Amino acid sequence: MPDLNPAATAYADKLRVRVCGICIQDDKLLLIRHGKTIGNSAFWAPPGGGLQYGESMQECLKREFEEETGLQVKVKRFLFVNEFLQEPLHAVEFFFEVNILGGSMETGSDPEADADNQLIEHLQWLTVKEIQEIPLADKHRSLQLLLSLDDLLGLPHNFIP
Repeated sequence: MPDLNPAATAYADKLRVRVCGICIQDDKLLLIRHGKTIGNSAFWAPPGGGLQYGESMQECLKREFEEETGLQVKVKRFLFVNEFLQEPLHAVEFFFEVNILGGSMETGSDPEADADNQLIEHLQWLTVKEIQEIPLADKHRSLQLLLSLDDLLGLPHNFIP
């Protein structure tokens, strides 16, 4: 596998359905910095994760948000779909707007991985300017051309090519 972080091998060579949340407060977007995955030094992305069989997308997003951020959220409207395909990783990602209902913000973990194989490194609120300063390879595709946070809430298409 080409330069794939060993912590990401569980996600390789299979199609994953992911559900992710766009959470904006005080003109900042909540993002998670993951360890390097493939072809980058780190990877910044909105919180979210894999949909489990029998789980609704809303249930998945609430669970993933709490696991990764310590926050309970209300899932609002559907925003867009993104397909990530960079061998050996392949995911179809559904993004929803979310609002915080409660909880205490803390960098969480991925319960599917043991303590020595975590991808999640850091949780942070970032401004558009701070997001723009992150190298392209180190941020999710939905963040690469970001000019304002409204871009995430009102993308003209529901699929990022």
